[in-house]
Amino acid sequence: MKFKKNILLVEADEVLSKCLAELVGSQEGIFLTAVGSGAEGLRMIQEDHFDLLILDELNFDFKNIELCRAMRFQDSLIPIILLSKDQALDKDIEGGVNDHILKPFHFRDLMARIRFQLTKSDQTEISDYRLGSYKFDPNAQLLSDLSEDKSIRLTEKETSILKFLIYHANSFVARGDLLDEVWEYNSGITTHTLETHIYKLRKKLEIDPSQAKILVTEPGGYRLII
Repeated sequence: MKFKKNILLVEADEVLSKCLAELVGSQEGIFLTAVGSGAEGLRMIQEDHFDLLILDELNFDFKNIELCRAMRFQDSLIPIILLSKDQALDKDIEGGVNDHILKPFHFRDLMARIRFQLTKSDQTEISDYRLGSYKFDPNAQLLSDLSEDKSIRLTEKETSILKFLIYHANSFVARGDLLDEVWEYNSGITTHTLETHIYKLRKKLEIDPSQAKILVTEPGGYRLII
């Protein structure tokens, strides 16, 4: 990530709060603030800007719907991920959150959803981005070769992959995170599908795809070098 993303965790369970603060907060490009009550969460929203709110259903001073409404009033655009033990949500709560993850959960699943929401809500749309000899226009789904004055059309999936890799430029991106981001947790999609798209994208992007210098494969994932 180019800029650190601020995440606010509202978690009354001190053990879970400490665990998430250490795990999520240790991720590259993320700064996490943890508070133990809805009142503290509201105060933090008023005093600082946050890119994402993680809210546990276990709050003693606010009901979920009251806290969601209050958070929305303070910052209507902030994505909210709700941690809950129940599969079914109250309709009012469901309308106020962007994602819902059941407890207990795997940390990898939580991070995939966090990164998806951060990428989805990023207000700095990538435009006119230089990749080697190409200019990348995500809105037009085009790679424009600046040296030969020609354009290469990208598919929707190739554009989504490239946008996510640019968002994490020069950092390692796991295959699983790319799958979760581009195909939105579709369990029917395999790593082979992703590798095929990467192969086609590399042929469009690299001068010599067999000696990749921009879209590099690493054990377990990829790195976009710019």
